[in-house]
Amino acid sequence: MGLTRKQELVLIFIKDFLVQHGHSPTFEEIRQHFEFRSVGTVYDYIKYLEKAGLLKNQSGTRGFELVEIPEGNVNVPLLGTIAAGEPLEIMDHLEFQESVPFPESSMRKGRHFALKVEGSSMIEDGILDGDIILVRSARLAQNGETVVAIVDNGATVKNFYQKGNHIELHPANSAMKPIILDKGGFKIQGIVVGLRRDYGH
Repeated sequence: MGLTRKQELVLIFIKDFLVQHGHSPTFEEIRQHFEFRSVGTVYDYIKYLEKAGLLKNQSGTRGFELVEIPEGNVNVPLLGTIAAGEPLEIMDHLEFQESVPFPESSMRKGRHFALKVEGSSMIEDGILDGDIILVRSARLAQNGETVVAIVDNGATVKNFYQKGNHIELHPANSAMKPIILDKGGFKIQGIVVGLRRDYGH
């Protein structure tokens, strides 16, 4: 079973919490972190992750634990660093540096590449400084999708919204303001479809 980006972020949050605290988060802690309207929404996410075989109930407790499932990986080219903040300078043709593995279940149709995140503008969507995002190449996006975009010859990752004759690139950080552009001032390079976080680094 494939995961949506939000389902994957919930799973990553649970994994982070387990690493940091030694026990699973409560449903209320998950609800507060993602600002879900109700605990029932959290229940739906947990049930899906259990059905997908990624979580299981701990016997005799209200907690749950991760299930590590062997899965084939696909090596994806890592093309550099992307800003979760102000746009970074970017070359027209990014150089291939190395490859990083992503689970096959993360893949969508089309070409994929990876970028390392620098900055904190997407932290409320669970994308942290140092994470590696999986990007599906695309030139168009739907409102609300997280995109890699070229803005004035710099690259950034933001949530995309088209409003009338202009584009808004929204950070997922309440302390930051959106970037507002006319259609001629930006270009989409891809849509974020996965995320990798290396623990202990």
